[in-house]
Amino acid sequence: MDKLLTQKLKTLPAQPGVYFHKDAKGDIIYVGKAAVLRNRVRQYFQASRTRDPKTEALVSEINDVDWMVVDSELEALFLEAEMIRRYLPRYNVLLRDDKSLSYIRIDYDSDYPTVTTTRRPLDDKARYYGPYFSTQAVRQALKLLRRIFPFATKKTPGQKRATLQYHLGLDPGLEEGKTKLEDYRANLRKLIAIIEGKRTKIIKELEKDMKRAAQAKDFEQAAKLRNQLFALQNLNKQVIFSDKEFLDISKDHALSELVNLLSLDTFPRRIEGYDISHMQGTDVVASMVVFTNGVSDKAQYRKFKTRLDHNNDFFNMHETLKRRLDGRNTKAWGLPNLVLIDGGKGQLDAAIQARDEQGHNHIAFIGLAKREEQIVIHNTKSNVILNKSSLNKLGGFYTESDDFTLVNLPHNTNLVKLLQRIRDESHRFAVSYHSVLKIKRQTASALDDVPGIGPATRKKLLRKFGSLRGIVQADENKLSQVVGIKKSRLLKQYLVED
Repeated sequence: MDKLLTQKLKTLPAQPGVYFHKDAKGDIIYVGKAAVLRNRVRQYFQASRTRDPKTEALVSEINDVDWMVVDSELEALFLEAEMIRRYLPRYNVLLRDDKSLSYIRIDYDSDYPTVTTTRRPLDDKARYYGPYFSTQAVRQALKLLRRIFPFATKKTPGQKRATLQYHLGLDPGLEEGKTKLEDYRANLRKLIAIIEGKRTKIIKELEKDMKRAAQAKDFEQAAKLRNQLFALQNLNKQVIFSDKEFLDISKDHALSELVNLLSLDTFPRRIEGYDISHMQGTDVVASMVVFTNGVSDKAQYRKFKTRLDHNNDFFNMHETLKRRLDGRNTKAWGLPNLVLIDGGKGQLDAAIQARDEQGHNHIAFIGLAKREEQIVIHNTKSNVILNKSSLNKLGGFYTESDDFTLVNLPHNTNLVKLLQRIRDESHRFAVSYHSVLKIKRQTASALDDVPGIGPATRKKLLRKFGSLRGIVQADENKLSQVVGIKKSRLLKQYLVED
């Protein structure tokens, strides 16, 4: 270990945070979290410690260490997962014992909503939150939250009495009607808000509700809300989900590089990313992903189905941004500080034109071109100024034309990793929505060819069997139970599996 790294390790703080191990090229090869950074990071370099071969290989490559200090373990838990998704360090894959990520599943729209953890999200209309890289931490967090916002974890067939969990204050007791379904869902909305990192907002809501109940002399409800409030306020002492909207984003190196490179006045607290997906102009969709303080904020994601199927990405991007920035949506969702367009000059120009037509000229817009990962800046309309000194420090260069500037940065810089993460997430979200619409259209098209099968019957079949493949594979007896013998024979005649 060289002298510079030895000196740097002496400056490690005794605070919680996320640390980054880097190799000789400056690439991040491992991201970890720690309750006490000083103790955890130094452990890697203690000669007396026995290490497995993979950890030994990691330590042999460490040339530098960096870190981000946060206020609590809860922020470290959340931030670690986001940074791993951003930088994709190879040793996080090699060293992770638990190879599956963990998700929280809430089937909110069910007549008996449950809250569970799973490793495999399904397209079952439930709401999924994650992924999280520490299954144990997620389960501990839910255990703590269940005491504040009681929830059911499973529905037992034939159960008519409230479970023991209800009497322990951990279950709503839907079996005996101890809690109304609408009240239970209201409770789940608060739980979901906590998972999404909005603890402070929920605390304020509980304070208002408690005062309102006291004024109405509903002292039992006021006491219940008071207990929830006190328990929630004490969660900042536990390992739990973070208030990511209150993270000190000046600690994020990628955001700092972004502010310096583009000469932004303030850190962009809300960055929105956009992409278009279609198949030769059919099933055209657009995605809007949101990163709050550099961290993906999936609760804010939105998707758009264009009003016209048009094989023109400039046209589609213009329509999407114009709809996004209309009065109704800006009132409901607020405005971004920075917009990242997946594409080059044409897509960026179309998006900026839509922005200007809606009267939001002050918002900064940039693009990210796929081939060379170039940052695309409109010289007069992007509302950013390229800081050439910062560009040189990052080891980049630029080319300029009459209207646009193309910025090239080394692909291992923090800034490029952040922009790639936003772009890839917007692409993933757009493609997944496009695939859903494409499958629905193909399924509907195949069923349209069957005489006597109308929209209502199609809906009934898909609800029962889930997909066209499920209908094809179902035997005639099961089909007849849904649509009758005559139509089941027609289905078997027309839908022959290849």
